[in-house]
Amino acid sequence: MIGNLKPLEIVLIIAVILLLFGAKKLPDMARSLGKSARILKSEAKAMKKDDAEPAAPTTEAAADTAPQAAPARTIQAAPGDVSSARPVSEAKPTTQN
Repeated sequence: MIGNLKPLEIVLIIAVILLLFGAKKLPDMARSLGKSARILKSEAKAMKKDDAEPAAPTTEAAADTAPQAAPARTIQAAPGDVSSARPVSEAKPTTQN
């Protein structure tokens, strides 16, 4: 469907988007979309990397090593992001009085 668009239709779509959101908000929206895509890509790579590791170590490897705590996972900041890497924490239920 997207491949069937003519140049005039693409220009019309871009004009409507500019009218709806305004020229000032479009760069911010594109920047946040890019950051989200980078974070999603890095998390997908991390999940694939976790799946590639063996699920259960052999008995020899388990006997040689002592149980170790898993390092805390962090989300790396996107290039140009002012915040630093922050640890991933599980959601904790909050209680209200």
